This record gives sequence, C-alpha cells and structure tokens, in this order.
Amino acid sequence: MPLPDNTSVFPWKESACEKHGYFAALASERLRCTPGFIVYDERFLSILGENPSIELIAENSTDSFAHEAGVYVKGDIFITSNHLMRNGAKYVQISKVSKTTGTSNHYHIEQISASPAIHLANGGVNYRDGILFCEQGSLSTPGGLTYMSAEPPYRSTPLLTNYHGRWFNSVNDVVVHRDGSIWFTDPPYGFEQGIRPVPQLPAHTYRFDPGNGDIRAVEDSLLKPNGLCFSPDQGALYITDTAGVRGDTRCPGVYSPAGPASIYAFDVVERHGGFFLASKRLFAFADQGIPDGIKCDTMGNVYSGCGDGVHVWAAGGTLLGKIFVPGGCANFCFGKGGEMFLLNEKKMWRAQLGSGVKGDLMGL
Repeated sequence: MPLPDNTSVFPWKESACEKHGYFAALASERLRCTPGFIVYDERFLSILGENPSIELIAENSTDSFAHEAGVYVKGDIFITSNHLMRNGAKYVQISKVSKTTGTSNHYHIEQISASPAIHLANGGVNYRDGILFCEQGSLSTPGGLTYMSAEPPYRSTPLLTNYHGRWFNSVNDVVVHRDGSIWFTDPPYGFEQGIRPVPQLPAHTYRFDPGNGDIRAVEDSLLKPNGLCFSPDQGALYITDTAGVRGDTRCPGVYSPAGPASIYAFDVVERHGGFFLASKRLFAFADQGIPDGIKCDTMGNVYSGCGDGVHVWAAGGTLLGKIFVPGGCANFCFGKGGEMFLLNEKKMWRAQLGSGVKGDLMGL
C-alpha cells in the first residue's frame, strides 16, 4: 500500500550508526516541515488507516491558549491555557472548543469562567457529566481536585484540597479508575513557577476515594510525576516523569537532555483490600522533549505528548510512530471515529487516524 503524502518512514538503517550531524540535520529539517506522520514500525500503519490527515482548527498569535486538559465532552473539547498575565498576575484560561454547526472544519473557541473560580486549572478528565480539573492553587489558596459542570454557568465544586491538612504542591494530571477512585500526580512545578509556596509534601502520585474520603500516596520514586493513565484492563498504570524540565522558564538550562523524560509502567495490584503499585519498570524514554499528557487507545497502545508531537508506543514498549507537530504537544484527547485533538500552545490541531482507533477513556 503506498504511503499517504503526509506520511514518511523513519530511516532506521541510516540512523542506527549515526554519521556526524545526521540527527541534527533531521531535527532541523523537521522544524521546517508541516505536520504529518512518521512511521517507525509497520504496525503504525494500521493505526493511521488509509487516509490520515492533520489540520489546524484554531490559532492565537499572542496567547498559549491550548496547553493542558483536553477533555472531550459531547463533541466539545475543554482545554486550559498555559500561564497568561493579567494585571501583573498569572492566570489560566479555561476554554470550550466547539465545532460550528453546518461546517466541516471550523471550530469556535469560547472562553469560560467557572463559578466559583478554579485557581490555575491544569490537567483534566471526564467525570460524572462534566470535567474533573487539577487545580494548582495560588500562593494563598490551596489547590487540589475540582469538579466543573460542562454546562453554563459552569458550577464548580472542590472534591479535595489537602493531604491530612497539608497543602498539595501543584496538582498536575488526573485519571479515574473504574472503581470510582481518582488517581493524580502532584509535582513541585508550582513552586518553581512562583505560583505556589514552598512544598509541604514530596512529589507523590495519590489515590483518592471520593466515597469515603480515603487519600493515600501510592508512588514516591519519580522526581516530577506528570501525566498518568491506566491500561485498558486497568492492570497497569503509566506515569510520566518530566524532571528533565524545570518549571521556571526564566532559569538558564530549563531543559536538561540528561534529565528524566521517561514513562514508567506499574502493575496495579490489590493487597488486603487496598490498591498498590508494584513492579516499576521503565516503559519508554522520549527522544524529543518530555512526555507530558498520556493516554491509551482500546488496543493498549500508549500515546504521549512530546517535544515534536504525539509519540505512539505498542504495549510492549516499541515506538510505533509519531504524529509530528512542529513545537510539540503538551496534551491531547481522542474524539470520535479516530479523531485526535492536539494542544500545541498557540495552535490546536485535529488529526484523523483510522476510524477504528478509539481512546480508552471514552471508547468512542
């Protein structure tokens, strides 16, 4: 089957024994390229389908409006911005991206305000009929987990604001287990960015049971736990460690290529009536940037937003391919029928994969 025009095969033979400057030249070429798809393993072709495409659906020349969350609710996508400035203070804007009725490729962006306000929202996930946001908090306000209705007037309700009286660092990303428990990461990025006080807790991953209020730290070995997702059978939990990037973008050496840019897999096991993480193993290391948001499809393939787009690995850890986007992708979400929506800071893209590809969170 001939490759689509926007798809290329990675040259393994040339890269296995690198000639001087090969990868530098390749990276430079990609920076000038338009978005597309790169095949590392032939199994990626079945994910792409016969006619993969990627199109720009929204753009803002000044603000990084498309940074985190990416929660697909009834055809709309709820997203959070990167840090913006207003009256000398940092804030995050929540937006709803909707397809315009009667058009095939036009989307409308509506800036929305939760009531009460959510302080510096970050990651999010489908929860009940709305969105569960990670609320980073401020220097004077605790963060945690906050539910927001997907309908106006976007009422918000805090579910968790502390660990036994101690404030969280800056809750980053969240996923929901089928038993109703909420698992989330809490790296110290907020302190580095000047939006949170000195940390009161280590960088943990937590499990919270909203039914009885039980809150437990379940992982403490990652330096900066970030994105997380369950495998389709929920027998494994994937967590990214993004300590290769400092939170303070004003600091020289904000990105360290020798730092963690890793995805770890853990077995989710039940012992004595409680859930634990066991058998930690390195699943993948991102060759470009850091792996931020992470999700699985229903076949168990693992997708993560990295420095040059979305990387896709088989469940066995083999890199299958990349959805290449210049400038990278912090987070993303699946839509219906093989759709993916990629958050690229000042741009938002829609990728169309094979129609049989379904995100595991919603199974659409």
